[in-house]
Parts: sequence; structure tokens; C-alpha cells
Amino acid sequence: MTSIQQHNKHPHDYLWWKHGVIYQIYPRSFYDANDDGIGDLPGIIKKFDYLIDLGIDAIWLSPINTSPMYDCGYDVSDYYSIDPIFGTLKDFKELLAIAHSNNIHIIMDMVLNHTSQLHPWFVESSSSRYNMKNDWYIWHDGFNGKPPNNWKSAYLSSAWEKNEMRRQYYLHSFLKEQPDLNWHNQQVKHAMFDMMQYWLDLGVDGFRFDVINYCYKDKNLRNNPFSFKPFNDQIEKYNKNGLESYILVQEIRKLIDKYDNRMTVGEVFSYPPGNPALSASYLCKGKGLHLAFDFSLLYQPFDSHKIYRCIKNWYNHIPEHCWPCNVLSNHDQQRYADKFSQEDNDSIKRLMALLLLTLWGTPFIYYGEEIGMKNTSIPLHKIVDPAGKRFWPIYKGRDCARTPMQWSDEANAGFSHTMCWLPIDSNYRTINVKHQLKDRYSLLNYYKDLIRLRKNHYALTHGSWEPLIKGKNGIIAYIRKADSETLCMLLNFNDHATHIHHHYEAQWKVLFSTHRSRFEHFADLRIDCYPFEATILQKIGDL
Repeated sequence: MTSIQQHNKHPHDYLWWKHGVIYQIYPRSFYDANDDGIGDLPGIIKKFDYLIDLGIDAIWLSPINTSPMYDCGYDVSDYYSIDPIFGTLKDFKELLAIAHSNNIHIIMDMVLNHTSQLHPWFVESSSSRYNMKNDWYIWHDGFNGKPPNNWKSAYLSSAWEKNEMRRQYYLHSFLKEQPDLNWHNQQVKHAMFDMMQYWLDLGVDGFRFDVINYCYKDKNLRNNPFSFKPFNDQIEKYNKNGLESYILVQEIRKLIDKYDNRMTVGEVFSYPPGNPALSASYLCKGKGLHLAFDFSLLYQPFDSHKIYRCIKNWYNHIPEHCWPCNVLSNHDQQRYADKFSQEDNDSIKRLMALLLLTLWGTPFIYYGEEIGMKNTSIPLHKIVDPAGKRFWPIYKGRDCARTPMQWSDEANAGFSHTMCWLPIDSNYRTINVKHQLKDRYSLLNYYKDLIRLRKNHYALTHGSWEPLIKGKNGIIAYIRKADSETLCMLLNFNDHATHIHHHYEAQWKVLFSTHRSRFEHFADLRIDCYPFEATILQKIGDL
């Protein structure tokens, strides 16, 4: 049978970014400590006991640098400061200290492709054609009063904006308020590396790089080829994934490796989303990013065959001596808990959680996922996300997955004592942390148990991955094996009981299950699975 081996089996080390669990926090929505309706760093500090109790190893913070917030912080105007809506640099240092004292690591979101139009660099660059930063961004005269080429922004309009002071066009791959930096300029590269070194010296444990594959564009600004794909009539050949991008991530890796136990994870964006070959290429065979996101799994229906095929395809692209990561939701995607229409939704959440936390690779949990938060329906007049405003009603934006954390059944879900920056789903009265902490069998306690189990079983963090049942008849089954421990994961995607008979000469006992007692035993994997059952079996003798 096919077996994908883990490449760092001995010695028995535990790398936090490789074997631990990473939790993504969208700071605007985690907890509001100063009652302005927006989450902040003091709010994260105040709720830190919750994070410790959850059992995570690291926190990825969506952008907290100073920003005019045209795109919720992904338009940075000062890379060296913390935006006042989130707190101060002192607050950030306090968060770092508390996290490190509890053996939890902090990952900052880093936007390298573009800045805010209000960044002093762009203010100077746009002031004239003759200044010290005149080519820190991508400028061009255009042709006959038209943009330089056919490149489109993520908002499907021209990626070029006319600047009247310079009487030139500048490139913006996203909003016009987010001008793209010219990474071919060595001064830009040095400035960005100095900035990253500043945060590393401060004690940050790693970076999540936003759209890292966009940094280098074709120097000659050639037109992209035509495409017949819906919603995008061009193949994005020249406006991203330049060969220099691979050199860039390797240079970043050299900087990171000067520090002890740090990491990088990259968003390698493609259209349509989910391109495992592209994402894995930025690992550069172990010399580039430590981790890269592949979003294929986020776009799969609740179908065992398609989900298995997606996982296997991702693993097949991971180079030797490299490591995958796995994710179900994030701030740019709809929450997975709301994707499936089956009535027994709670069982499905548990099944998908067990899948995420037992696969080979580093699991990322999006805040609120552990309590089953759903996408919130938000009316147009309350949408903040520029994509939601631009494409309404065809696409209603990303705000539905960014709503405030539901802490309790109190007003505003216990997130704030005032009007929140986004509406809170009315289900907060039943889906909240306070309620689930009291229920031993809640989804939250299920996540905590799973994370604890993962930490206590070497096969789940370091073991090989061997598929047994490849999505056939609604079943996915795989083995995780390390040293003398063998575990088998059984997942029934069917809404009905399903018999499994897979010849594997061994005696098994239930280690963890959504449906079963831990005292049950089986031989040769002869099992009648309950609807939406997810179970971990341990080979008897591997104790």
C-alpha cells in the first residue's frame, strides 16, 4: 500500500510549527477589551487562559500593523507599529511574553506584495517622477491614454490606476488603495528584510506571508494570455509567480534560519483557488517556505471520494523532506461548518475535526471553528469587506466568516459591551463558549480532547500516513504509524450505517470516537460504522 513517510522520525523532537496545532485569530473579532466594538490585543490577553486550555501551540494573528483599513489591515501604512484600534506596541510585547511563558508561539501576518497608498513610501513615490523612491512601486506611462497592459486586479477591473501628480499609472493587484511594491528594486527588498528582522529580534516566532507569489511581476509588463475561464478572461501568467519569487522565499528562509525555532507559512494564491502543485513549489524542496497553504480541501463538497482524492493529490506534491499543512476555514473563505446541508450537522463537524487533527501535517484551526460557528448573513449596508461591496449580490463577501467570537449568551455574544463592528449571528444564544464549556460532550470539549490526544500519540504528530480505504462507498480510512504505535482512522461520510470489512491482520481497540465506547475491540477491521462516525483505533500491543 502507498505510504507517505514523515521525514523527521528520529530523534523524538517536537517542532511547534510541524507537530503542534496552530490557531488563527482575526484580531478584530476575538475579544473587545476597550468596548469600541472592535477586538484588540488586550482582548486576546484577557482570553489567553481559554487558548491555553484549548491546547494550541501557536497563534497566527491576522494583520495588526498600522493601516487605514481599506482592506481590514492588509493595506499597511507603517510596518513598525501596531494600529491603535488593536492597542500599542507595549500590548504586543505583553502578548508575546504571556504566550512564550506558556510555550505558545506568535505568528504575524506579513504583507510584502503591496502597501497602503498612505504609506510614506508611496506618498513620496507618487509626489513626482524625480524623488528618492520614484521606482519603489510599479509605474508606467501607459499607451495612448490607456493602461500599460491587460492585467486585472482581484476585483476583475484593471490593475492600473492613473496618478495625476506623476501623470502615470501605478499597479495594484488588489484595491487601488493597495499599490504594489517594485521588488525588482533592491532598496525595496532591503527595507522589507530590515522590517522582518525587526520583528524577529522582538521575539516573533514566524510569519504568515500574504499572497507571497505576487511579489515579482514580469519586468516587460507583457499582456496575460486570453482565457475562457468564467469570471476571469485571462491566464495570470505575467502578473505573479515570477521566477524571482522562488529566490525570494529562499532568501527569506536564510534570514529566518539565523534565528532559533522560527517558521514561515505562505498564502500562494491562484485562480481558481486550490493548486497543490503551485503551493508545494514554494517549499523549494526544503529551502523555501516551511509551510504553504493549499486551499483545495476548502472547496470540496462533503464527499468521501473527492475529499480523499484532494488530500492524496496534496500529499503527492509535497517534496521529500518537506511538510504539509491542512486547513478547513480561514478569514477569506466561508466557514466549513456551514457548507453541509445534512441535518446531523454536529456529527459532521466532529468528523471533519477528527480528519483535520489526524492527517499528516500541521493543522490550522480558525477561531470559532472549535465551537461550530457558522457563516453569518450580513445585509449590504453593514458589509465592511470591499469584495462583498464590489460583487454584491453574486458574492456577498468574506465578512460572513469574520464575525465576532461567540463567548456567551449575553448581549453581543459577550464579545463587547457596545455595538460590534460586524453583526453577530443570532445563534450565539446556543453556540457559544460558555455554554459548551459546561457540556462535557460539546464540540469545544471534543476539540480539546482531540488536541490532547494528538499531543499524547507520537503516531499522530510524527507518523507515516498510509491510506486503507480511499473514499470508496463513503468511507475514508488511513493508518498513522510511528515506532511501535499504529493507529487507524475510520471516517464514515454516509448518513446511514455502513459495514467495513478490510483485511488488516491485527486486533484493535477504540482509542477515541464520536460514537463508540473505548472498551470496544475489533479484529481485522470488521466494523459496522454509525452514520457520520469518526473513530480512532489503536492496534492492540502498541501500548
